[in-house]
Amino acid sequence: MTVERRGADADAELLGAVAEGDREAFEELFRRFAPWLRARLRQRCADPVLVDEVVQDVFVEVWRPRERRPSRGLGQVTDVSGWLWRVGSRRLIDARRGQERRGRLLGRLTSLPRRHVDSAEEELLANLGDDALAAVELLPTELKAVIRATVLEGLTVQEAAERLGVPTGTVKSRASRARHRLREDLAR
Repeated sequence: MTVERRGADADAELLGAVAEGDREAFEELFRRFAPWLRARLRQRCADPVLVDEVVQDVFVEVWRPRERRPSRGLGQVTDVSGWLWRVGSRRLIDARRGQERRGRLLGRLTSLPRRHVDSAEEELLANLGDDALAAVELLPTELKAVIRATVLEGLTVQEAAERLGVPTGTVKSRASRARHRLREDLAR
């Protein structure tokens, strides 16, 4: 459908065609109203990225599949610009509230004290004296290889798995067994 005439009746007719799934009508509606809606929303919000997201959300709502829309009566809207403005301004309010909530949550998270707990590998590196080196050498070959790769060479579990030709789960379980054994050996 191509509606060339302008005015409230033509806009309502255009919106009705969109409600029926007419893609050309949707494109025309977008061309007519997206710049206007963006300009109006920018008067209320200085964040152009947020405004663009809201405009996109509004038009996604307009284009939703017909089966989800009959109860909304989209084809019966007579004041298209007013309807788009109401939807857009409500979406902008919701988006700003969401930003505020995320900001408060991030503020709380960043104000929490951070606790650094040394991993077993960091403890081993910190205490890597003659006893620790001797304990590593006493480990079975597959456990020793994992400790050398992850602790001494600083490889990630994935990198160690690739180098040793074993799955990452195997590297993790071998590292766990090696740490357990090293703790026992060093405690003696």
